[in-house]
Amino acid sequence: MRSINTEKSPQALGPYSQGVVTGNLIFVSGQIPLDADGKLVSEDIQEQTRQCLRNISHILEEAGSSLDKVIKTTIYLADMDDFPRVNEAYAGFFTDPYPARSCVEVSRLPRDGKIEIEAIAELI
Repeated sequence: MRSINTEKSPQALGPYSQGVVTGNLIFVSGQIPLDADGKLVSEDIQEQTRQCLRNISHILEEAGSSLDKVIKTTIYLADMDDFPRVNEAYAGFFTDPYPARSCVEVSRLPRDGKIEIEAIAELI
């Protein structure tokens, strides 16, 4: 097992890795909508979604993978009413066949973001 860390995505807010590679898989920790400097990007749910996915993309690239190799994502939303707008932004990052996905509403997310996304991908 090896840890993945990139300066292109925000640093972990606790004792965990941005991603971990084991075998032919990379597990990307939940990404909230922070830029590389650790600042919340926007209050807009679509921009927050895009930032989470950009962060995931940077971590995957550091590990030697890409969004094209994502098998599964999990989305955590502070408000399920944002679901349609999240889908619009999310669709710009993936193509058919789309990854498997779960989406759940939670009571609160770190830094009071509106969304958090985690991913599992194959290595290239």
